[in-house]
Amino acid sequence: MLSAMTETSPSSAAPATSAAPAAAEDQTSSRRPAAGSARDGALQSPLHELHLARGAKMADFGGWQMPLEYAGGGVVAEHTAVRERVGLFDVSHLGNADVSGPGAADFVNRCFTNDLRKVGPGKAQYTLCCEESGGVVDDLIQYLAADDEVLLVPNAANSAQVVEMLRAQAPPTIEVRNRHRDFAIIAIQGPRCDAVLTALDLPMAPEYMSFVAGQWRGTPLTVCRTGYTGERGYELVIPSERAVQLWEGLLPAAAEFGGLPCGLAARDTLRTEMGYALHGHELSRQITPVQARVGWAVGWKKPQFWGKSALQAEKAAGPRRQAWGLLATERGIPRADCRVLDAGGEPVGVVTSGTFSPTLRRGIALALLETGATADDEVFVEVRGKRVAARVTRPPFVTTGVGS
Repeated sequence: MLSAMTETSPSSAAPATSAAPAAAEDQTSSRRPAAGSARDGALQSPLHELHLARGAKMADFGGWQMPLEYAGGGVVAEHTAVRERVGLFDVSHLGNADVSGPGAADFVNRCFTNDLRKVGPGKAQYTLCCEESGGVVDDLIQYLAADDEVLLVPNAANSAQVVEMLRAQAPPTIEVRNRHRDFAIIAIQGPRCDAVLTALDLPMAPEYMSFVAGQWRGTPLTVCRTGYTGERGYELVIPSERAVQLWEGLLPAAAEFGGLPCGLAARDTLRTEMGYALHGHELSRQITPVQARVGWAVGWKKPQFWGKSALQAEKAAGPRRQAWGLLATERGIPRADCRVLDAGGEPVGVVTSGTFSPTLRRGIALALLETGATADDEVFVEVRGKRVAARVTRPPFVTTGVGS
């Protein structure tokens, strides 16, 4: 996900769909919030009331009130459910946009970093929207529906800006639509995800980073073989007004296999174990793809994309800092913005994300370290005035079945 990432969002590949399909009538929908409905200035998922009913602790993610964790579960239990069985996530805060018209795919390919021509219709691809300086405005997933249609899932906080940047460059024949509030996105992640979809007669995308259009009880939806957890999984895009019915069908189906509803806190610990970048932490306007080690998502041989000149220059010169993983070798949990010191006590970097790993039962972190750091170096992380020893490593920290 890979996924869009600002809200414990890419480079989760979060899914997208091409149009707002007509939904079957739902006589209860008028009493439930539509996607993007707001209370006290915060946007809400169409599943908001269901989360509250399950005792979810809510928090702000990119301007949306979303579940952090659920009563009776908790981060470790929810994390473990995904690694060992299956978990359900509401990720309806993620953006949703489409670009259509003659040459839409070529237009998008001239804007974002990755080479969309390396994939065919029905495939998804992680990519970056950069400034001309090389800084990252957002990381997102692009879905190639056809030469004249590309579907996009940016991060919630950056969705509107990505759309406006595209609109500013689009020729008159290309239409860029912001569909952020039209759809809900539900992620089913974990080894038993296929069984859950089968139980509800939902279609399945056969290959990792692919997507298919289908129907569920008369409602068109898109099923994407994507996610932001490192496990085999799917993300379902459905019209907002039908999200409640789908969620209420998925929950008991998942429970049959020991599954749980999971909040975005578990999604964050899962993605950190995989070393997946989170926009605003491992990627930002100040942290380039070269520094973040996501140059694999840059089509270096393409004739153009936003930020190409600056990124080529940085790649040729070598970055002044690069992304690494840190594995705590003693008790302590690194957190974002903690300083990283070398064996002599000199600052050599900063933690960008840190957490307790429920799988490894120890602290882990992602960090930006000065050029010269190597795997197995011993460093220290300043955590609340204490120096916690850690070993430099290359993520992922765990082995999973993400591509199976």
